[in-house]
Amino acid sequence: MKINILKTLAIITLVSVTSACSTADRLANIGKTPTLTAIVNPTAQAGYRPVTMPMPEVAPVSYQPNSLFRSNAKGFFKDQRAHRVGDILTVLVTISDKAQIANKTSRSRSSTNSAGLGGLFGAALTSIAPTIPVATAIDTNSGIKDTGNGSVNRSEKLETRVAAVVTQILPNGNLVIEGSQEVRVNFEVRELIVSGIIRPEDVGADNTIVSSKIAEARIAYGGRGQISDMQQSRYGAQVLDAILPF
Repeated sequence: MKINILKTLAIITLVSVTSACSTADRLANIGKTPTLTAIVNPTAQAGYRPVTMPMPEVAPVSYQPNSLFRSNAKGFFKDQRAHRVGDILTVLVTISDKAQIANKTSRSRSSTNSAGLGGLFGAALTSIAPTIPVATAIDTNSGIKDTGNGSVNRSEKLETRVAAVVTQILPNGNLVIEGSQEVRVNFEVRELIVSGIIRPEDVGADNTIVSSKIAEARIAYGGRGQISDMQQSRYGAQVLDAILPF
């Protein structure tokens, strides 16, 4: 119990310090627009890890005698679509999801049992407790009733586009892409982040690809600023929600 109290106090102290730092930053930025994130190399970011997936053996590049094509070449003329590290392509983010689920369960059970005592046992019970009827000396009743209702009604729709950069080429030719976009309107910054793995064949002639063809897709759409800050609970309320058992 003492350890839990110390842990709780440590969490409260840490949150208080963090809240103080955050409050100081907010006070320093009063009247100022939110700053945009600097453009950096995604592979140089802390925590960046190259994608590793099961890959087939890499076939060596070879040329046939008196041939203009190399082995496994996909075309004779140079393709302007993104295919190398550092190339840029446009991701068409189209998300239109709708789910409706409704469940209802009902279960009930009841049982009644009775038993009487006669003869010697009945006479002995009557002498001990004359108020108990011998015909129903043992009587039990039980009942169980469960009722449950559940429903899900969700609808999500997002349509936008963002430019992404090829950050890695996997051994089988698939491309790892990552892109981010920030737009500031007054005191609110809208952020869009897209990353995943694509096939070069899925890139259109206009150098675009739809989000539904991105494997291991990670799409984040959000914002930060005064409006987003007002929609967040205060740190104290979040701490109480985390530690209070009721």
